[in-house]
Amino acid sequence: MRWRAFVGILGGIMLVLSAAAHSLLGWKGLGAQLAAAGTPPDLLQSVRVGWHFGGACMLAFGVVTLALCVRWLRGGRDPGWPVLALGATHFLFGAWAFAVTGNPFFTVFLVPGALLVVATAGR
Repeated sequence: MRWRAFVGILGGIMLVLSAAAHSLLGWKGLGAQLAAAGTPPDLLQSVRVGWHFGGACMLAFGVVTLALCVRWLRGGRDPGWPVLALGATHFLFGAWAFAVTGNPFFTVFLVPGALLVVATAGR
């Protein structure tokens, strides 16, 4: 169904935007807090590299999702499992992070994850 492709595209856009926010805005705040806490420079650099790798992965996930969902919209018969895997991972991580921290911020993982799972239902 076409509406599922649109739901997937919305989820993919959210992944791309959250990747940008993660790497550009998120590191600025976290890096400053870690530096102010006296984190040793080599540890700070290692955390920075991992943080930006996470942002790059989020961007790649969004691009893959968008590519597949646009193909679905155009009638492509591409499988849904890659989008389902990305959506389920985002959703389950968000649920776990929220349960562990109680921080509602982690709904930024739940929402796009749920959209991607819905987009693949019945595919």
